[in-house]
Amino acid sequence: MHNAAFRALGLDVVYVPFEVHPDDLEMAIKGVRALGLLGVNLTIPHKEKVAKFLDWIDKEATRIGSVNTVHNVDGELRGYSTDGRGFIRALQAAGKSPKDSRAVILGAGGAARATAYALAQHGASVTIANRTFSRALELAESLSPVVEGEIKAVSLNGEAAREAISVADLLVNCTPVGMYPNVDEQPIPSEWLHPNLFVYDQIYNPLETRLLRAAKRSGAQTANGVGMLVYQGAISFEIWTGQSPPLAVMERAVLGIETNSVDD
Repeated sequence: MHNAAFRALGLDVVYVPFEVHPDDLEMAIKGVRALGLLGVNLTIPHKEKVAKFLDWIDKEATRIGSVNTVHNVDGELRGYSTDGRGFIRALQAAGKSPKDSRAVILGAGGAARATAYALAQHGASVTIANRTFSRALELAESLSPVVEGEIKAVSLNGEAAREAISVADLLVNCTPVGMYPNVDEQPIPSEWLHPNLFVYDQIYNPLETRLLRAAKRSGAQTANGVGMLVYQGAISFEIWTGQSPPLAVMERAVLGIETNSVDD
């Protein structure tokens, strides 16, 4: 995705993957500075642990407690989170405004953290539903003091989750349930879905998950995770280069990817 955008703009930049063991994260970040790299993205499990190795972190990343983008500015390493902003841009591009929405988020991991923060900051009331209720509660309690909107927690295994979804107008899957190769899995029962929902599944492989197919049958509007992936990547691209990337080029590159994780 990034390399396609770099080529399209004629930039002498290349994006390559590095596998970094959690115990080696500090050395890897020092390597960004030592080698004069323009920047890096971080995926799980590094997003929540990298902050202490950086020189500066923006307000959003500080509040979320997660960094997925590092920019090297003359040896100063600056940390950002683009996941939440990428999700909001994708949601709006799909025709759904977060303002005054009643949103239910499935999951309580890093993607859910960024999504919940972004939705609450854009005027939505948020309910986090997770199979392990303690994780949902911990996330809600950690975000509530730093957001303007309401954030609640329920167990995904109980009747409370079904009730929350029944009155919601936005459902966001932030879990990997239904992602390739487990394409026959679904995070909630089909009968919980209804026509008043907008269902956003952050998975993009497959492009149409079982959840999205069930949502369509219920009459709900749907969108997959391609938009979020492209927009969060575009924000990182802008941070590194100061230029706006060609979104269509990036999207076409993503659609050629066969496998990827919800948190990448």
